[in-house]
Amino acid sequence: MTPTTRSLGLPRAASGPGVGPPPVQPTEVIGTERAMCLTFDDGPHPEHTPHLLDILAAHHVRAIFFVQGDRVIEHPELVRRIVAAGHALGNHSMHHDDMGSWTAGRIASDLLETNAVIRHAVPHIRVRYFRAPYGAWGQTPGVATALGMRPMGWRLAVTDWEPPGTDELLRRLIEGVAPGAVVLLHDGGGDRSQTVDAVDRAIPALHADGWRFNLPADR
Repeated sequence: MTPTTRSLGLPRAASGPGVGPPPVQPTEVIGTERAMCLTFDDGPHPEHTPHLLDILAAHHVRAIFFVQGDRVIEHPELVRRIVAAGHALGNHSMHHDDMGSWTAGRIASDLLETNAVIRHAVPHIRVRYFRAPYGAWGQTPGVATALGMRPMGWRLAVTDWEPPGTDELLRRLIEGVAPGAVVLLHDGGGDRSQTVDAVDRAIPALHADGWRFNLPADR
């Protein structure tokens, strides 16, 4: 049965010019200290995700992986490895569709299906976070919240979906970070080797400069 706005306890969407859910700014901070949170979208990927997990383990850093349902089906062993390493999981939809104009019921169906796929790979796991593909939030924040997930934007996007070279990604990470920043990166959706290499070089440099890598506190 397809969930509806009523079954989820959500208000019906209003209609008319300028009427709709409040906008969600693509800015997310986790505090004011010299700390940041690394997040990775669009995985898991059979090559880049394992390499990235090795790097994070070597540097003792935990991150959030916003996984895509169809890729979880393809690589459930990688989702289990992500969880076993102490990282958090986020819901990034089943197929990376633009959900900005979707109804609440259609969004809920997609997010519930994605969570079910994740829990098939890792039974009983808590999916704590949601991020809308393309940052096209629409009604997704209210639906995700009703399903027990925190909608999470970002403070720093280094635009690694248009690979500018490892050195440039490293520069953007080092110079763009701010206290409490949530950093948007990708481990899937294309060739992410530049991202992986940049993260490997950025973490020790940022550690040496007094930065820490944290997960958000539960709310």
